[in-house]
Amino acid sequence: MEKPSKNKKQKTRVIARSRHKEILSLVLTILEERKALDVKVIDLEGKTSIGDYMVIASGQSSRQIVTLADLLVRSLKEAKISGIKPEGRTNGDWILIDAGDVIVHLFRPEVRDFYNLEKMWEPSLEPEKDVEQPKV
Repeated sequence: MEKPSKNKKQKTRVIARSRHKEILSLVLTILEERKALDVKVIDLEGKTSIGDYMVIASGQSSRQIVTLADLLVRSLKEAKISGIKPEGRTNGDWILIDAGDVIVHLFRPEVRDFYNLEKMWEPSLEPEKDVEQPKV
């Protein structure tokens, strides 16, 4: 059996990344059109294997968040993305939509502030310096 060449692997990765950007663009268009608040995109490539992009957005109410989630799920399924199941839809405080390599988090603003996912994925500004331990 022939081993895939390095160029073929890179080409496959580029095609997949292009598809992920299309999905990201669809998600961002819907969030913008439906007046989601404070939309942030975090590029996860090279940071984790859970996905290529994370989108974090807020809604003005639980009702708006559930509506955004329903519209995103329906649009992603129409775009032939399979296996889309939102998590947290019942209470509408925080809904997670895993669209493969694009992960969407929809929050009520106070819940978003509490969990502060953006900070978790920010790069550290400076490495911590060695701190001398007090002698006991």
